[in-house]
Amino acid sequence: MQVRTGVRGFTFVVTACACSMTLMLSGVSAGASAANPSVTPATGGGGKPVVPGFTAFDPAVVGYKQSEVFLSGTASAYEPTAPLGTDGKYGVAATSSAPYTTRAVVMRPIDPKRFNGTVVVEWLNVSGGVDAGPDWILAHNEMVREGFAWVGVSAQKGGVDALKSSDPQRGDAVRYAGLSHPGDSFSYDIFSQAGQAVHDNPGGILGGLAPRHLIGAGESQSAGRLVTYIDAVHPLVHVYDGFLVHSRGAGGAALSQAPQPSVPVPTPAPIRGDVGVPVLVFQTETDVFNSNLNARQPDTDTYRLWEVAGTSHFDFYGLSIGTTDVGDGQGAVAVLASMQNPTNQPNPNFTCSSPINTGPAHFVLDAAFSSLNRWVADHAVPPVAPRLQTTGVSPVVFATDANGNVVGGIRTPAVDAPVAKLSGLPQGGSQFCFLFGTTVPFTPSQLAALYKNHGQFVSASAQAAKSAHKAGFLVDADAKEIQSAAVHSGIGK
Repeated sequence: MQVRTGVRGFTFVVTACACSMTLMLSGVSAGASAANPSVTPATGGGGKPVVPGFTAFDPAVVGYKQSEVFLSGTASAYEPTAPLGTDGKYGVAATSSAPYTTRAVVMRPIDPKRFNGTVVVEWLNVSGGVDAGPDWILAHNEMVREGFAWVGVSAQKGGVDALKSSDPQRGDAVRYAGLSHPGDSFSYDIFSQAGQAVHDNPGGILGGLAPRHLIGAGESQSAGRLVTYIDAVHPLVHVYDGFLVHSRGAGGAALSQAPQPSVPVPTPAPIRGDVGVPVLVFQTETDVFNSNLNARQPDTDTYRLWEVAGTSHFDFYGLSIGTTDVGDGQGAVAVLASMQNPTNQPNPNFTCSSPINTGPAHFVLDAAFSSLNRWVADHAVPPVAPRLQTTGVSPVVFATDANGNVVGGIRTPAVDAPVAKLSGLPQGGSQFCFLFGTTVPFTPSQLAALYKNHGQFVSASAQAAKSAHKAGFLVDADAKEIQSAAVHSGIGK
């Protein structure tokens, strides 16, 4: 085990008056670290990583390089040292250990000068039975623009097992034959060790880029595991300098599970108040509905909660547009067009009862990663976001405006210069359709009542984009893309 010293283990927190700065110890001990696994390049098979839920374009088009490594070591499971309380401050200790070999997929700038020093380490999502990188799909444009490196980790057994049975004709099963995973009780330590390897072996993982900051990220099921990781494991190892928890439920994942003893965590499971590093929780309408408001916490010096109006747990951009969006502005054009002509079949895998959500989650997620990085690297605290307004609980009932869109939360042109009713509420159809929300495009008469002509729509969209950008919830590049898409649309003509 390698022990790191220096400033890691601490974070600077700016007080609300921005007039002083205090040094706060994070976790149990300064300089704590995880075991450092061995790193070897992945070879064989089809010649490139298998990630079914991922971007489909050649990363060289945007100046990036894709690679894959295998990580091998011995991981620990954890057990509580005292009953798990309702404040998220879990005391745990390592128990049984087991060997493992997993993989990590890497996306990094080809030009080292473009690297901004921050690595986003995403806990790959296995809800569909295979690895997927939803945060990369949704936020890759901003990561590329700012020069992040991204590492997707197969932290869970389901992802590893799926790799081992990948396409035999391409040889993928041979490529991954050496992988082994002892079970999800060990996933937390595997995620720690993956981050430790990024920090301690940048030559083997990042092609020699020198990382300064590590951000742990995960969406949906992975977000639930991150909640437990933050509350239980982060204080022991302090590998990550910040976390983006994307679309969490009210609880966290089990600390331990079969074949180890089952150790569920209490629900609701708040982010512990003494985490000591920045945590940004990003919630869509679907997530607020499903968590029944129990994932809400007050904002603090180290915690921000962003709830985004007009959004669903996953959406048309993530399922379709985002996989080929290279950041040339055409993605924003396609998003606006999809709001006017939504589909209930976002790709061949899904047929939903109604057209799915085409909302702006990925635009705000770009701002979330950008803001979190400034928080981690420069101690610039992100803006406080308003909460979505509700009129009922169990189930949650959202307050809506005259157009049927939810009131409150983070606003974007999609809801403040709308062309459709966008909802994150569940619907029927194929598996996972209940997470995809709905879109109801406005009729020609509704659009005519809102916008007398094209110029009025363009002006309304520009003003909404300007407001969101000024508030800190749209990055400049996305605000400009949205405005350009409005200009080149036929709305109001």
